[in-house]
Amino acid sequence: MKANEVRKAFVDFFVERAHTQQPSASLIPHDPTLLFTVAGMVPFKTYFTGEETPPFDRAVTVQKCVRAGGKHNDLDEIGRTARHLTFFEMMGNFSFGDYFKEDACRWAWEFVTDVLGLDPDRLWVTVHLSDDEAAAIWQHQVGVPAERIQRLDEDNYWKMGDVGPCGPCSEIFWDKGPEYGADGGPAEGGEDRFIEIWNLVFMQFDQQADGSKVPLPKPSIDTGMGLERTVSVLQGVDSVWNTDELSALQSAAARLTGLDLATADPEQMVSLRILADHARSTSLLVSDGVFPSNEARGYVLRRILRRAVRHAYLLGVETPVMGGMVDAVVEIMGADYPEIVENHSFVRDVIDREETRFRVTLRKGQAILDEQLDGLKAGEALAGDVAFLLHDTYGFPLEVTEEIAAERQLVVDTEGFGRAMAEQQRQAKEARKVAATGDVSHLIGLVDAHGETVFTGRDEVTTEATVLYVDDEVLVLDRTPFYAESGGQVGDTGLIVAAGGDVAVSDTRIGVPGLHVHQISGAAGLTAGQTVTASIDAERRAAIRRNHTATHLLHWALREVLGDHVKQQGSYVGPDRLRFDFSHFEAVTNDELAKVEDLVNQQVLANDPCRHFETTMSEAEALGAIAFFGDKYGDVVRVLEAGPHSVELCGGTHVGALGDIGHFRIVAEGSIGSNIRRIEALTGMATVVLLRDVMDSATAVASELNVRSDELVDGVNRLKNDHRNLQKELARLKQQLAVGQAPSLAATAIDGVVIARVDDLERDGLRDLAVSIRDQAGVHAVVLAGALAGTGVGLVAAVASDSPLHAGTLIEDAKQTVGGGGKSAADLAVAGGKLVENIDEALDQARAAAGIR
Repeated sequence: MKANEVRKAFVDFFVERAHTQQPSASLIPHDPTLLFTVAGMVPFKTYFTGEETPPFDRAVTVQKCVRAGGKHNDLDEIGRTARHLTFFEMMGNFSFGDYFKEDACRWAWEFVTDVLGLDPDRLWVTVHLSDDEAAAIWQHQVGVPAERIQRLDEDNYWKMGDVGPCGPCSEIFWDKGPEYGADGGPAEGGEDRFIEIWNLVFMQFDQQADGSKVPLPKPSIDTGMGLERTVSVLQGVDSVWNTDELSALQSAAARLTGLDLATADPEQMVSLRILADHARSTSLLVSDGVFPSNEARGYVLRRILRRAVRHAYLLGVETPVMGGMVDAVVEIMGADYPEIVENHSFVRDVIDREETRFRVTLRKGQAILDEQLDGLKAGEALAGDVAFLLHDTYGFPLEVTEEIAAERQLVVDTEGFGRAMAEQQRQAKEARKVAATGDVSHLIGLVDAHGETVFTGRDEVTTEATVLYVDDEVLVLDRTPFYAESGGQVGDTGLIVAAGGDVAVSDTRIGVPGLHVHQISGAAGLTAGQTVTASIDAERRAAIRRNHTATHLLHWALREVLGDHVKQQGSYVGPDRLRFDFSHFEAVTNDELAKVEDLVNQQVLANDPCRHFETTMSEAEALGAIAFFGDKYGDVVRVLEAGPHSVELCGGTHVGALGDIGHFRIVAEGSIGSNIRRIEALTGMATVVLLRDVMDSATAVASELNVRSDELVDGVNRLKNDHRNLQKELARLKQQLAVGQAPSLAATAIDGVVIARVDDLERDGLRDLAVSIRDQAGVHAVVLAGALAGTGVGLVAAVASDSPLHAGTLIEDAKQTVGGGGKSAADLAVAGGKLVENIDEALDQARAAAGIR
């Protein structure tokens, strides 16, 4: 069976057994503890923890995964082992409090033996030491011989963390045969002989902080079957690299690099495998919205991509190859992952640009590294400052430098690297920050007891509600008009009116999924069960609505002007302004910004209605709705139609018609990271205030210039011209005055050499004075230095044609002392610098160079 056939067979098998097929989730997880989606259960984590109620009892997925950062990091093993990959696919079936061990084991065995046709006599099963129940099911109900059921300890026990869901697991192994190692089953036999193909996790306990385990009320099932390993077994090959899809990608890599697979040596094969694997991971990561950068996910992507480019370079390839590898990935995997077909040109462009940028410095950086490594013996360390130079100047990730060093049995002084980075204040931001969420069990209990908070804020600004929970900082109501911060929109503020007194709400957030939590300062006598009146700050909400709907129009307009590759990367929607982060390769020009602004304002003036409604995810996709970055969607979603052009998924609050937004004005655009731009803009009264301030300032400046407001630019230009002419005249007079000093300075010559400090001249004036002094009788060499009229240091050496001295040599050390450089000739050398405080020391060095003590 081929890989695509196995994917289909797995899904079909479990759909026939009442499982809901779910598409692969993004490689960007909704879990702050993870860089990437690393397993099939990641998208369902909140279902297993009880934070959310699953919309189905059973599910089946083929989940794309990446392990290349944090604790889940297989990157260094890629290409050198038979099974490690950065990108892999995890097939899984899941039960959320429905079936348990018996069905999970029975169906797993049925699938591997009946559907995949694997020989039962070559299959082994492991269970946890304590799991007599699973062992009995395998032996007595499934029919696995007792001698091929083995017990393991920690390897067969799974837990989500120090506390939370946990339980034993059971694994199915395939015996590759005696030629791959010793017999004895997975517990005692050869590691290369017995390979795990399926892991069944039985979530049946809740781990407590004191170490005790409480049985879960609804035990669940989480399974993971590695596609690539399974396909290697079915196709009878030694490693995942010989399976159909990865073989095809290696063939593409060989074609692009000009290698012959039949004659490639072992190291060349490692490079080809790395190109094949890294092409998959980089293509799918970029397609899911990760961009090369120096932080977090973007840094890992950049590291993977640059590692691939280096291996292409090692194969002697001087031209970009990763774009061609993207084409191969799309051709081979596009049928199963249609998003990479849709994003093909965009993904290719991003990866092409990154490869081209890295290749500019790769050769020079590699030459420096080779030179440094050539002087070391096995076991010695490359200096940390050299590794940092390669990282900082030539774009070599530290890990790439370590890999190259390891190939020569050398190491890198990583502590020294860290010190060098700290000294230059170039520490990268933390890859991820895990927020301390505290104990939310009482909040989960509120959802279980009373259901989710009823949000009334789409229809009203004041609601009568019942207090469910209150303390000095938090208030929970059964229903509320207060919007809880999510999707970039800030939480509402307002007032809770009660019989015992009023309570101000300073913010509203999601405590646990489905529950709105109001931030307060003091409970003012509120008690659970009390009836209160909740009122939001309506004027503030109206400003937020304007900015939020404008964000959607901005997204549409950017895609119209810049291209469909523009994708949201983050946003802030508050009452004061909106901020929109998006993917783009270069600065947005003023003309482009004007076009974007005009498009948005044309939509506002047209005043088309906004329609905000609930529908199914499939219907929303049929409408062409665009999902916003960072938002999580269920089967029922809210769609915003902001006029005739913008259709996007959004759960925020919005205006009723586009004219309600008011004037839209972009006030800032800039870069916030590699390939990520940020726009800030205003709407409504904020633009009126901005316009009034600008007009008042313009009127005041016009008055000072004694011109009308509509002549302001002409008035400023005249003032600038007058100032420029005065500066030129002042410089001319200074220079004339300075040159007049030439005879008196020439009189200070020692052995025909004049060395002096002259401040407050322009650079040209200092040079002309030096030449004038040199031309005086009895002088053959001059060095002048001084603080310039503008900023910085001026340094000049002028030498007569018959002088034994050289102008450049006279100030060679001096120009370094003042922190600068410049051009040098035998008769005239001019330099500049920034260190005014070192001028006198520089002149002493010039005296020494001239032989004057």
